[in-house]
Amino acid sequence: MSFWTNVLIVTHVLVALAIIGLVLLQHGKGADMGSGFGGGASGSLFGATGSANFLSRATAILATLFFLLSLALAYVATKKPVEPGGGGVIDALKNRPAAQEKKPAAEETKPKPAGKDVPQ
Repeated sequence: MSFWTNVLIVTHVLVALAIIGLVLLQHGKGADMGSGFGGGASGSLFGATGSANFLSRATAILATLFFLLSLALAYVATKKPVEPGGGGVIDALKNRPAAQEKKPAAEETKPKPAGKDVPQ
């Protein structure tokens, strides 16, 4: 694989891990109901509403990046250069030189002269 393909794969994996982390950090819809009745959501790191906007936007940006990286990897995988002499089995059979016709084994052997046991 080329250097840029490796870079795409590593970036793709890192973005996927970041998306997983961001989704796990977000509160579900049930958490908003609890904060309305005196829950401790207002004392969180980003405030009562700041975390939802920041984490939602970051997740959307990473999801878009993940989608674009997936398309780029699919493009790179289908556009590999054809190596000389490479290809499939059928291509190898088509490019093979024509085989010479062989005679049956009975016709290829020369009859030995009678009485001579010495190989020629």
